[in-house]
Amino acid sequence: MTVAVEKPEETKAVEPPLPAKGARKVSRTMVIGAILVVWLVLFAVLRGKQTLSLAAADLTDLHRWINDFNDSVGANRNSNPLFLYFFNEIRLVIDNLVTFVQDLISQPSGTRPVPQIGWLGVVGLAGYVAWAVGNWRVALLAVAGFTFFGLQGLWQESMDTLSLTLSAVFVAMLFAIPLGVWAGLSDRFNRIMTPFLDFMQTMPTFVYLAPLTLFFEIGGASATIATVIYAAPPTIRITAHGIRNVSKTTVEAADSLGATRRQSLLKVLLPMSKRTVVMGVNQTIMAALAMVTIAALINAPGLGATVIQALQTLDVGTAFNAGLAIVVMAIVLDRVTTAASVREENARRSKNRFATWRRPLLGAGAAVTAVLIYLSRTYLWAADFPGDGTIGSHIARAADTVTNWAQDNLSGLTNGFRDVITNGLLNPFQTLVTDSPWWLIGVVLVALTVVLGGWRSGVTTAVCVGLLVGTGMWSDAMTTLASTLVATVLVMILGVVFGTWMGRSMLVDRLIRPTLDAAQVMPPFVYLVPFLALFGPTRFTAIVAAIVYGAPVAMKIIADGIRAVPETTVEAATAAGCNTWQIITKVQLPMSRSALTLATNQGLIYVLSMVVVGGLVGAGALGYDVVAGFSQSQLYGKGLAAGLAIVLLGVMFDRITQAAARRASA
Repeated sequence: MTVAVEKPEETKAVEPPLPAKGARKVSRTMVIGAILVVWLVLFAVLRGKQTLSLAAADLTDLHRWINDFNDSVGANRNSNPLFLYFFNEIRLVIDNLVTFVQDLISQPSGTRPVPQIGWLGVVGLAGYVAWAVGNWRVALLAVAGFTFFGLQGLWQESMDTLSLTLSAVFVAMLFAIPLGVWAGLSDRFNRIMTPFLDFMQTMPTFVYLAPLTLFFEIGGASATIATVIYAAPPTIRITAHGIRNVSKTTVEAADSLGATRRQSLLKVLLPMSKRTVVMGVNQTIMAALAMVTIAALINAPGLGATVIQALQTLDVGTAFNAGLAIVVMAIVLDRVTTAASVREENARRSKNRFATWRRPLLGAGAAVTAVLIYLSRTYLWAADFPGDGTIGSHIARAADTVTNWAQDNLSGLTNGFRDVITNGLLNPFQTLVTDSPWWLIGVVLVALTVVLGGWRSGVTTAVCVGLLVGTGMWSDAMTTLASTLVATVLVMILGVVFGTWMGRSMLVDRLIRPTLDAAQVMPPFVYLVPFLALFGPTRFTAIVAAIVYGAPVAMKIIADGIRAVPETTVEAATAAGCNTWQIITKVQLPMSRSALTLATNQGLIYVLSMVVVGGLVGAGALGYDVVAGFSQSQLYGKGLAAGLAIVLLGVMFDRITQAAARRASA
């Protein structure tokens, strides 16, 4: 009897934990629902009160103070010791580097009406470098791509863009690789660097421009320095990753043979992580090209300037022609550096037979390249690209024709799609966040952050909210927040649908992934052009471009997460009688929640970057404020404050989603 009485008690003592776990999950959902309900109720009562709205021409005390500070810097730039002996010297060195590269391949040099190396020499040099670091296919691509720039009538603009990109990458490599090696060798330094790298990669490209013009003036130097800061983090991160992934046993073997720390680094760690480092250089080059095109806003020469001028005048044909040149340059640079990262592995597999015939051919190729460079320095026909850019004119006219046809024949479809998203999703949510009292939005954001990411993330959000209020850009920040969140929701819908499809089918993955890889190569500017043709200069154009820009990374992350679900788990669910829909919704997606959260994080950052760039095509809000700050001196302070507001939104989004990702993977 005693035993019979004790067994039920033990059973009762064991059962409660299972409902408790369910209760915790339900309670979190209920808390989020309660927060949203309270928000809606208070919005209905307090709508339009304490919204901190600011007219386009109005300035706060902070904006005026920044304007005064900017004027003071300009007046004392050549007398203040800090500028005279530090900032001006940096600007002079960068200017000299950029000018040297431009004189070499893009701009008239001295008394010469053409650069030192003309088009024929540049094409030959590009082909030879691509062959030397890659293979003959990449060399053909490089030659065809560079020749295409001339046929478009954009040779000098393309070479200006290439000059700024190469200058920025060169400077970035000077300190990025050593910092990456240091971070790979030292855990302490890696922990110190990580927050800075996170912050640098969170900020959209726009944000780097305004503060740098304050110290280095508008022009090529500021553009190059901004590009260096934006492009360096990938190499630092990837180099550190490569150093850390070198086999411990290999390092220990070198140490046991008496190798010094320097010898281990130069003879073991760097050679064995060479491929990873080259991948980092690839990412830096892509980031630099994206930034150089955006830097046209501060008078950087090149293709970006052509695109901006065309976007501002709604000249879709010219914008498309220049955007196509940017895409071609991105593809060529990406293929060359990607080929460089795999060439050494291919050479090792061929067991030195690869080098037996390659070395003499490279010598012959160097001789041919030298001849082409000589011809381009000596003869005008080899220096100045022949022709008048007829192909570029045809491309522009074709783009205009397609644009006119789309606007005449597809306006019902495009306008209907735009109206559904705008009226059904964007306008209601934007009204909710812009017409709610600022303190209510702040409380809601902090509360949701605490529920999703914990108290530390809540503190970060509270600080960001307070600083956003201080910038005086609260209303525009909320408009940008609304556009960003709506676009991110649509990105995640696409990401879940196509990512799940790719994750479940290798055939689909092989078909779709190359397109996604190519889409991630293109700079943000380029995405605006086709959607400007379809939807005109509206905020919806920026949102659609942001969706297309952010969707590829979300799809790839979710596909990898779905594929990482153990096959045994899927087989067990199938054996239990689950259909495909149940396997996806009950097994694969729940077990990929960390990948889903990471995809949301990356999608938010990508979308925010593009929504801000959309200020060039009528998106308004913070993006417009930044652009207006460059073009109107009286709005400089407001533009700089808008840039700070963008940073705060990015940090807030990043911290929330990263904290949620950590909870999901815990």
